[in-house]
Amino acid sequence: MSPHDDTALDDLASTDVAKVLGDDIIFGRLAPGTRLVEDTLIARFGATRHFIRQALNELERTGIVVREKNKGVAVRSLTPREVRQIYEVRELLQRQAALRIRLPAPARLIDELERLHADYGRHLRSLDFRGVHETNDAFHLTLFAACDNPYLVESIKHYMWLSLPVRAKRTTDVAHAQASERDHHLMIQLLKGTDPWALAQLCVDHLQSAKDDYLQTLETSRFPG
Repeated sequence: MSPHDDTALDDLASTDVAKVLGDDIIFGRLAPGTRLVEDTLIARFGATRHFIRQALNELERTGIVVREKNKGVAVRSLTPREVRQIYEVRELLQRQAALRIRLPAPARLIDELERLHADYGRHLRSLDFRGVHETNDAFHLTLFAACDNPYLVESIKHYMWLSLPVRAKRTTDVAHAQASERDHHLMIQLLKGTDPWALAQLCVDHLQSAKDDYLQTLETSRFPG
């Protein structure tokens, strides 16, 4: 095997580890603030330290873990102030992206969103929450890509990742997923119409449930009972 083959295997192994850890974070199995200790991960995955460090670096690049001085890597934990600030930016970005979409939207966009909407429903009925999560993100990024500003779309994608600790709490909540499905259907209908302000407002309102639930949980944990 050539050195190039070794590099390819390294990338594959670290990607696999990063995906498993990412799933653990997305689905709430690793709570915000949980430390990711290299030795523990080496024992869990039977991987080398090099693989583990590559995986942690990849997760750090996505923003769902943070490296703290003298403490190592931990699952990103957000304060109430940080949650409000992140969602304030998400609301601004998504409102502006929605307002820039030409209405009625092109048929090819409607067709793609309806396909993703159908996939979302199938994943939800089979309780495939990995599929629900991935299809949800694909639906929104496809929608906002129609604003025809790739820099705006990349910013939205970045803040979607930053808000993962907030969103993860609701990922496996069937009632929340069903409410999102109804919103997605309404977004498609609004894209067929001529009211960009209604579409933009729905894109903002769609964010509120997960944010409010997370903030309420933080408040309850500070002042139990």
